[in-house]
Amino acid sequence: MLDRYALKLAKPVIDRAARVIRNSGYSADQVTFTGFGLGLFAVLCIAFGFYAFAILPLLASRALDGLDGAVARAGVATDRGAFLDIGLDFVFYGLIPLAFAVANPEANALAAATLLAAFVGTGSSFLAYAIIAEKRGLKSTDFPNKSFYYLGGLTEGTETIACFVAMCLWPQHFAALAYFYAALCAVTTATRLLAGWKVFGVPKD
Repeated sequence: MLDRYALKLAKPVIDRAARVIRNSGYSADQVTFTGFGLGLFAVLCIAFGFYAFAILPLLASRALDGLDGAVARAGVATDRGAFLDIGLDFVFYGLIPLAFAVANPEANALAAATLLAAFVGTGSSFLAYAIIAEKRGLKSTDFPNKSFYYLGGLTEGTETIACFVAMCLWPQHFAALAYFYAALCAVTTATRLLAGWKVFGVPKD
């Protein structure tokens, strides 16, 4: 829901940083892997109970995730880069709830499993829509720079990162936050499925 506004606000900074990174000789794939590595470090911090310490690498990871596409567009964007970007994103999003479950399985395991199931719904509906949209030649007007059709929803990247930060700030309330966010994810999944039902029900020209 907030991604389009966050990206619009951050675009000038992202574009400048991307040019600096590109001119320094770093590739978009290197930015992607560095961001994922920082994400894994945040996951380890959470799993070992260093919740507040995990916030910095978590945010740094997501900042680089926002930069890799801009770095690619500053040079030569590739399908491999787009594949790595979205694939590693979903791995990262799934590992954060798992890390909280590892840190405190008695209090967090069921809530983490519920959130992971909700992420399966949002992720699968997101990717399924993108595949059919690509097949039909549809383009997203809200996210024209994305390398695939980006279907928004109530829970997008901005909201998810805000939720993860809240969990790190108040780990004792992880279960409540996870159940609440899982409910929002269920709404997102439902709206995406409804959108697909309506849009793809019309015969292709």
